[in-house]
Amino acid sequence: MRMPENTLAPGLGALIALALAHPAIAKTIDVAAGADAQQRLQEALIVAEPGDTVALGTGRFVLTDGLSLDVKGVTVRGAGMEATVLDFTGQEGAGEGLLVTSDGVTLRDFAVENPHGDGIKSKDADDIVYYRIRVTWTGGPKETNGAYGIYPVESSNILIDGCKVQGASDAGIYVGQSDHITVRNSISETNVAGIEIENSRDALVRANFVTRNTGGILVFDLPNLPVMGGGNTLVEENLVVANDTPNFAPKGNIVAGVRRGTGVMVMANDGVLVRNNFMSDNPTAQVMVVSYPSAFDDKRYNPYPRNVVVGTNTYLRGGTDPQMDGKTQLLAAFGGALPPVLWDGLGTPGQAVAAVKGTRAWTLNLPEQGDGTDKATPAPVTLPVPGKTVDPASVGAPAALDARIAS
Repeated sequence: MRMPENTLAPGLGALIALALAHPAIAKTIDVAAGADAQQRLQEALIVAEPGDTVALGTGRFVLTDGLSLDVKGVTVRGAGMEATVLDFTGQEGAGEGLLVTSDGVTLRDFAVENPHGDGIKSKDADDIVYYRIRVTWTGGPKETNGAYGIYPVESSNILIDGCKVQGASDAGIYVGQSDHITVRNSISETNVAGIEIENSRDALVRANFVTRNTGGILVFDLPNLPVMGGGNTLVEENLVVANDTPNFAPKGNIVAGVRRGTGVMVMANDGVLVRNNFMSDNPTAQVMVVSYPSAFDDKRYNPYPRNVVVGTNTYLRGGTDPQMDGKTQLLAAFGGALPPVLWDGLGTPGQAVAAVKGTRAWTLNLPEQGDGTDKATPAPVTLPVPGKTVDPASVGAPAALDARIAS
C-alpha cells in the first residue's frame, strides 16, 4: 500500500524519491580468486543489482564453465588486465567466457584467457563499455581458438577502449549489427581479423594498433543477417602494421577468404572514410575495396562498395608479396611493389571508391560480381576525387559513456 506523502517524516520523502531514482543503493561485491571461484563469481553476477560493482581481486580465477550477466547497470571491475585473469583453459563446453545480455554494463580492468568459444559476448546490450579488457588465447594462432575476443552484437552505443586481443580465429574485436560504436586505443594482434565492423553503422575506429593479423581492419556488409545496410564508418589515426599471419580461420568462415597481408579492407559497405592512418608492411594491399564475392539470394542486399573514400594516409613498404594469382607478373609490372590501394573494379564508376589526389591505385577490372581473379585484367587506375564523405560528428559512441571510465 502506498503511504500518503503528507504522513512522511521531514526529509524522508526526499530520500525515498532518491532511492526510486537510483533503484539500488549501490554496493560493491568483492570476489577473490581461489577455491570455488566459478560458483562464487557466478553468484555475484546473479545477486548484483543495478548500480552495483562486482570487484574481482588479483590473481587467477580458474573457471570450468562460462559466466553470464543479465542485470542492467552493473560494473565488473578487476585489478588490471594483467593482475586479474579469468582462466577458462579448463572450460567444459564450447560457450563464450562471459555473456552479457543487459544494458548499461561496464566491463573493465581484467583479462579472459583461453575460452573455448568467444571471449566476451554482449548481445542486445545497449550502452556497454569495454575498458582495459584483455582476451588472449595463449597458445598462439590456432583454428581451434574461439572466434571472437570482444564481441558486442545487436546493440546500440558501444565503447571499446584500451583493450587487447590476441589469437581469435575470426576477429579480435568484432562489432556486428550495431550502431554508434567507438573502438579506440586498443591492440589487436595475431588474429585472423584485427578489428571487424560488420553490418553496423556510425562507427569510429581510431588510434588502434593492429599488427600480425591476417587482415588489420575490416569493414564488411554481408547478406542474410537480421540487420543490413552497414555504413557511415570512419577509420582514422590507426597503426596498421605487418599484418602477415597466414589465415587460420575455420573453412567456411567469411574471413577465411581474407588474404594474408591486408591492411584495411572494405567490402560492400556504404560510406567509409579511411584517413590519417599509418600503414606499413602489409604485403598484399594497404587498402582493399571490394564487392561481396559469393552468390546470394537476399534481395535486401547490395554487394557493391559505395561512397568509400581513401583520404590521406601514410604508406610504407606494402604490396610486396601479394597473396594472389599472377603475383610475379604483377610485381614485375608495377616495379616490385603494388600501389597501396586495390579496387576490384566493381560498383558504379565514380561512386564506388574515391581517393585524394595523388593516391596510387590499381584495379582488378573484374567483369561481374562473383568473378574470381582468373577473370581479372589488372591495371593502374586513377580514382575520382572525393565528393560525399563521412561526417566525423555523426560517428562514434555517445560521450556519456566516457564518464564510466573517468575513475
